Amino acid sequence: MERRTFLKLTGATALAGALARPALAAPTTVRWWYHFDNAQASPAELIAKFEAANPDIKIEAESIPWGGGNDYYTRLFAALVAGNAPDCAQVKLSNQARLLEMQALAPLDDLIGGWDARSDIADPIWTLNKASDGHRYYLPLHYVVLYLYYNAELFAAAGLKPPTTFDEFQQSAKTLTKDGVSGFGMRGGAGGYDNWGPFVLGGGANFQKGGMISDAARKANRWYVGLATEQKVVPPSAPTDGFKQITATFKAGRTAMLIHHVGSSNDMVAALGDKVQAVPVPHGADGKGWTLYGDESNGIFSSSKNKEAAFRWISFLSTGENNVGLTKLSGQLPVVTSGAAQDTSHQARFVAASTASLPFAGVLPDSPKTADFVGTVWPTNMQQALLGQITPDDMMRAFEKHFNG
Repeated sequence: MERRTFLKLTGATALAGALARPALAAPTTVRWWYHFDNAQASPAELIAKFEAANPDIKIEAESIPWGGGNDYYTRLFAALVAGNAPDCAQVKLSNQARLLEMQALAPLDDLIGGWDARSDIADPIWTLNKASDGHRYYLPLHYVVLYLYYNAELFAAAGLKPPTTFDEFQQSAKTLTKDGVSGFGMRGGAGGYDNWGPFVLGGGANFQKGGMISDAARKANRWYVGLATEQKVVPPSAPTDGFKQITATFKAGRTAMLIHHVGSSNDMVAALGDKVQAVPVPHGADGKGWTLYGDESNGIFSSSKNKEAAFRWISFLSTGENNVGLTKLSGQLPVVTSGAAQDTSHQARFVAASTASLPFAGVLPDSPKTADFVGTVWPTNMQQALLGQITPDDMMRAFEKHFNG
């Protein structure tokens, strides 16, 4: 049975100052779905603050298990099809095209245009979140950029520096794989596409026609899969390891490196203290590099009968100190420029690794096919390749067929 946390807080809410709109005529309930890496984190205080300022709206918030993204979106898509979707929910760019194909998203252009606090979100974030049709359906909420965690104690004992290239990464992983420690905590299960991307997309693959089966793309993928099948520098459980597994083994000192983001940094520090350090992911031979810009936004669904009230709620979450407060729960970084000075929830070295990674951060294609790639196509083929059931080249051919036929 999936664990679900319900916050059904009655009361009334409206955003003070951010929206110059009259109060709604009658009390309105806004249903909002969310997910945090820490399942115990609760937005109850933010909801109470919102409702205290807005006596005509109450927020019914429901925490949905993330499960690498599969659990959350399976539930969301099912609710949309069944006609029982929330008014609004946290959403990612990888599913925007699918949601638009379903005609599930309400356009937010007019509401955002009338929102006074919109200028506190930097233009590059607005640009990344704009849909391919030129409209805005997402209101940015928080973000992360993936980087490389490493255990500085293990590196120092081996006389190693943190890797900056693929070759250095492989050599470090080989050197550190000994005495019950694996050099790299590979995420072969759900959500692992964002660990694969820095090495394969950063090694020459792309999502354009032919981009997954070029010589460079296939070579990069063979190299990455080979970390498990040939170099043996990852745990035997890598084919099914997800977020919980790779972070648990790193915190226990059983892996020396892993790829994640600032959202897990406080847990890492709690377990390892100053031994945990972070740098941008390694670059390939061309020096360009690639890492995932991990977005999180809120969207309002076209089926909602409470769109204005829903926007008042989600815009509250993306405003000033409220946005900073939310990121303390999510463990991610605020989208508001005013929040940079207010955010004290992350240690400087992890924010610095995130900032240094922004220049080469990217997103997955704005395509209806991306959702299935993330949820099923990538993990299925990756697991089969790691288990020797298909070759790394078969894996890339499957990706090419999925996106380009």
